[in-house]
Amino acid sequence: MTARPSRHAPRRTAARTATATIAATAAISLLALSACSSGGGTDSARGASDGGGAGGDTTITVFAAASLTTVYGGLEARFEKENPGVDVVLSTGGSSDLVTQMEQGAPADVFASADEKNMDRAVESSLISGEPTPFATNELTIAVQPGNPHGIASLADLENPDLSVVRCAVPVPCGSVSDAVLSDAGVTVTAVSEENSVTDVLGKVTAGEADAGLVYVTDVARSEGAAESVEIPEAADHRTTYPIAVTSGAADPDLAQKFVDLVTGPEGQKALADAGFGTP
Repeated sequence: MTARPSRHAPRRTAARTATATIAATAAISLLALSACSSGGGTDSARGASDGGGAGGDTTITVFAAASLTTVYGGLEARFEKENPGVDVVLSTGGSSDLVTQMEQGAPADVFASADEKNMDRAVESSLISGEPTPFATNELTIAVQPGNPHGIASLADLENPDLSVVRCAVPVPCGSVSDAVLSDAGVTVTAVSEENSVTDVLGKVTAGEADAGLVYVTDVARSEGAAESVEIPEAADHRTTYPIAVTSGAADPDLAQKFVDLVTGPEGQKALADAGFGTP
């Protein structure tokens, strides 16, 4: 005779399922609690939870003008050596683009601009803490390929329609300086492209994609022979000043200030001078 299913069987099954569910939930909660309690330390400056990098416990992000890439790379290594457990993340680009990124919420602890105009914009947007400090100056020059194959000798030569000339876009500091220098010299240049950073301008010249480009003297210096410089006499009256400051969103303002102090101190100033920057 076939056994008739018990009326109580489904109830016992449901009870066992509920018990298993409660046990599983309790186990998950215990694991989560254990994970939280074993985190260890604070995340005062976007440390391990933000990717820390290089095994560092603390990370500071430095937004710097593209023309500072090489010299700041050296200062980054020096700072990390002098501050064990700290990882400096260097983010370079056109100063105007960097300010835009900060306005849109990009995290940064230090901002170094290639001009005072974009630093003023950052101040007006409440992105800066304290007073910015001028730390370097720079000057415009004409970058050409090694050997100066087109015989470019002055700004006026750039008016030649047979030459392909590149320059920075106006919102970028080197673009504003280019406008001022060209106006002072009474020269009109029709550029084949306007780039968002001085690094991109130099890149087009060294890659042979342009015959000449308006860049800073320091950019030609760091090209290590991939470009040559043609002096612009009018540029001396339009030197650009570089300011640096701790941002209002710095996770560790004291540590960020230490980086600023390195840049503005004797070691930083020597590194900048060696790279061709002038004093403020």
